[in-house]
Amino acid sequence: MDGVLFDSMPKHAEAWYQVMGEHYGFACDRTFFYLCEGATGQQVIDDFFVEQRGRHAEPWEIEMIYKEKSQAFVQMGQAEPMPGAADVLRKVGEKGLIRVLVTGSGQPSLLSKLNFVYPNVFDPTRMVSAKDCPIGHGKPMPDPYLMGLRKAGNLDPSEAIVVENAPLGVQAGHAAGIFTVAVNTGPLDPKVLRKAGADIVLSSMSELATRFDEILTLHAAHTR
Repeated sequence: MDGVLFDSMPKHAEAWYQVMGEHYGFACDRTFFYLCEGATGQQVIDDFFVEQRGRHAEPWEIEMIYKEKSQAFVQMGQAEPMPGAADVLRKVGEKGLIRVLVTGSGQPSLLSKLNFVYPNVFDPTRMVSAKDCPIGHGKPMPDPYLMGLRKAGNLDPSEAIVVENAPLGVQAGHAAGIFTVAVNTGPLDPKVLRKAGADIVLSSMSELATRFDEILTLHAAHTR
């Protein structure tokens, strides 16, 4: 969702930096949060505690910090739809393919906005979000995408395509055995996405919309 359907990552990175770096004193910079994008907020917070304070975060700490980060994000204003995303979703529908949302986000502000910006596109029963992913089971683990396959009707990995913009999400799609398209909508070097396991790296969702039929052909050749 973030960085694929919504151009929200700059606001997320800034909100995370303000809370984790400026408020709680963890060593980080804004670009770091593009690297851990896709993980659940709970996982991000716990990882900071483990790596920099030598212990796991307490549940109350995770709840408090994530609430503060969510409030900081909301205060930055609405995230705009990602250019090209609506065209991709339309083409997916025209091909009769099933749309499944797999996100590490659990923020009601974006989840509720989804149906407003993309009305009648996503079936609520075909969504995987942070609430479905306990710590240790979110991206980059394959679990979220394997759950997405089940929610789509127990599909085989060869029957699906993942569209991701973040290294952890690419790793998750690749680990699930799914053909993974990376759209590089952030500041990362494309090599980072290729190294994470992307089958193809594109520059934007608009490029994906333009090359959609080509991507389907590549997927078919890949899964033979």
